[in-house]
Amino acid sequence: MSSPTGPASGLPVRMPRPRQPGRHRRPEPVVAPEGAPALVLAVPGTPGTATRSLAEEAISIARSELPGLDARIGYLDGDDNEYPTLQAVLAHAAAERSARVEQARAAGQDVADPDGPVGVVVPLLAGPDNSLMRRIRQAVMDSQAPVELADVLGPHPLLAEALHVRLSEAGLARADRARLFTVATAADGIILATVGGEEAVQAAGITGMLLAARLAVPVMAAALDQEGSVAAIAEQLRGSGSVQLALAPYVIGPEVTEGLLDSAVKEADCASAEALGAYPAIGKLALAKYTTALGIAPQPDGAPVR
Repeated sequence: MSSPTGPASGLPVRMPRPRQPGRHRRPEPVVAPEGAPALVLAVPGTPGTATRSLAEEAISIARSELPGLDARIGYLDGDDNEYPTLQAVLAHAAAERSARVEQARAAGQDVADPDGPVGVVVPLLAGPDNSLMRRIRQAVMDSQAPVELADVLGPHPLLAEALHVRLSEAGLARADRARLFTVATAADGIILATVGGEEAVQAAGITGMLLAARLAVPVMAAALDQEGSVAAIAEQLRGSGSVQLALAPYVIGPEVTEGLLDSAVKEADCASAEALGAYPAIGKLALAKYTTALGIAPQPDGAPVR
């Protein structure tokens, strides 16, 4: 039996762990505010099981980083059945918010920001693509829902990390420069292949500089959707002394027309890594675009590059 000054002798008591003071104090976990707008991932390309799996993995990572997050997927070329279109997802989110507002008002409750955005649309794109962004904006307009439209995910140091990992998985780069062993197939020149034309190539060049610093080899960006661009960059790299080239797709996957990457590999006559796909950085960056738009959480590790 316990006494006023403590437990009876022999009975162990588990005391709460004191919080660490000062700069060593662990920050409180961030959760999505109640009623916060949805994160709506805008997925380009022809939808299918692989694309859905990729998008769902990105959403899962975002939810794990921000508990309570309302996250949804809208397809630019969806069918409003198995693969809902972006405009349908936004319209549905708006209808749900209207119903909640009416219900709250009927109960005599105050409604915070009833005219605010119902969602933040985050394009599932590593870099700029004017054609796809025009279609995303049109879908937002067609939905007639009040939403925020975020920018594409890159350039960003986390994407340079993702490219490095994909190259190392393919045996085309060391996983860690600090290690002393060598990779026999390691490339001494990287073609950073993207889509979206010249603007995308310039943006990819920023991430390319970060990747070059990680690998200590030259990295040059090329456009998959511009005829001759990949071949020209391959020739330029070989002309400057690179012997063993590798193609690093600076794309997530769904935005690339089928067969385009295979054609680029043949054009450059080199090995290739896999597309970025569902690498964890994709979900983290999608969340970062969402939280930045709403001002509810900091950016993920690694400051964004402008």
